[in-house]
Amino acid sequence: MSPRPRSDMRKIREVLRLTFALGLTRRQVADALHLAPSTVSDCIKRAQTAGLSWPLPAELDTAALERRLFPSVAPPTTTRAVPDWNYVRKELTRVGVTKWLLWEEYREVHPDGYAYSQFCNLYREWTKTLGVVMRQEHRAGEKLFIDYAGPTIPIYDYLSGEVLITAQLFVAALGASSYVYAEATATQGLEDFVTSNVHTFEYMEGAAKILVPDNLKSGVKKPNRYEAELTRTYEEMAAHYGAAVIPARSYKPRDYPEDSVIPSRGCQVRSPAVIGSDSSG
Repeated sequence: MSPRPRSDMRKIREVLRLTFALGLTRRQVADALHLAPSTVSDCIKRAQTAGLSWPLPAELDTAALERRLFPSVAPPTTTRAVPDWNYVRKELTRVGVTKWLLWEEYREVHPDGYAYSQFCNLYREWTKTLGVVMRQEHRAGEKLFIDYAGPTIPIYDYLSGEVLITAQLFVAALGASSYVYAEATATQGLEDFVTSNVHTFEYMEGAAKILVPDNLKSGVKKPNRYEAELTRTYEEMAAHYGAAVIPARSYKPRDYPEDSVIPSRGCQVRSPAVIGSDSSG
């Protein structure tokens, strides 16, 4: 059997950064980088086997990293790999995720692993060791939800009273506190969209760990129900601020909190004076 094709080394570096530096789950990393969760698990396992974490050593260039992660001779395995039951349990809370799907991901990484029936039996036995389930809580500063509000805003000339432009209203809200930043921009284009993100970080004095934009053309180049493809500029901006981007899935309004634009603790609305081709932002 021929080996699976390797992922691009740039994405493998991002897998390590998002996992070890930001502490994202494997499925969150997979969603952010458009990789299969099994591929993410394989990268993490190889990095742990090689004794690598984040940040990577400065002298470890792309070629050296590839040699460390993909040695020419892999050590033989004599025992069956035990699934990460905490990961399995957490993923089963997601809509549409089944034991069969998680078992297939497990067997893709460990072809000699447990059969499906034994996988289920072992998981059932493992759940008996658990105590009372705790209520899941949102973490402060973990997610920033980003979108444009519905109707446009007419901007009037101060002297003539004529409508100069119909502005777009950019809105960003923190998931845990619903703390909101909003500003009016001339368009929803890439430059305005990225600039509004930067203004948000400046106002909030930091970037959230995960950015959750709606499927806007400015940030998401190719919307997809399961794996949205980001524009390179937006992806690089997020990396610059040490954040991951996991767009809301198309046709999944529950991915977006309905009260995320309610300013429960505060709201900044930037002046319409920022609009204009000669404005410095």
